Amino acid sequence: MNHRTHTFAATAVALALSLLLSGCGEQAEREAAAKPQRAGQALDPADTAARLVKMRSQALGGDQQGLQENLQALNADVNRSIRLADPGRKVDRENARIVAKGVQGVRSVAWIDNENLFVIVNRNAERTYATIDAICLQLEPLGDTLGVVVNVQSGAARTGDELEILSRNCQLPPGERAMMQANRQVDALPPQIRAQHRANADAALRAERSEDRQESDRIIQANTPEM
Repeated sequence: MNHRTHTFAATAVALALSLLLSGCGEQAEREAAAKPQRAGQALDPADTAARLVKMRSQALGGDQQGLQENLQALNADVNRSIRLADPGRKVDRENARIVAKGVQGVRSVAWIDNENLFVIVNRNAERTYATIDAICLQLEPLGDTLGVVVNVQSGAARTGDELEILSRNCQLPPGERAMMQANRQVDALPPQIRAQHRANADAALRAERSEDRQESDRIIQANTPEM
């Protein structure tokens, strides 16, 4: 291989590696930016008005298929805004269990009932809303995730706080549920009781430290000769 050929080959390899790394970086950015669908938000007035105008035009023009598609899309948007899950698009439970188990850090997956998916992760650091987002994104092709609540617990937990289960509806903020969806208490200890226990423990520790300081002051005073 002459010098020119060697230089060309080296340049080609470097360019290929650069494109590969660039592609990986863009893919990682896209994955990081991906977020699940969100429900409970008001309809956009401009978008809704534009859709209604289009539907009127389709009705006048006899475009029944286009009119039906827009009507279904509008109905879906309205249901999502009022947090009403589509009963005709329930997430397939077995496929959901399979794809959720493929999310990084997930150890095991099981359904508690028709709405609550229970997930155990490998590490405490993976018991996060980001893990719930990743699971919900995998469930979206399987149906309406507004009907699913994901509950995550750490398989590496050693304390009561680490054992706490993190729960959230796929399309709603923490603590909110879809219309007619039960807010099931999955955790063995409700959050308010856990918080009260923590507050009691902190108060007892402060009182114990205060008593220790008072006892220490008494000992010092008893063993200090008067001047």
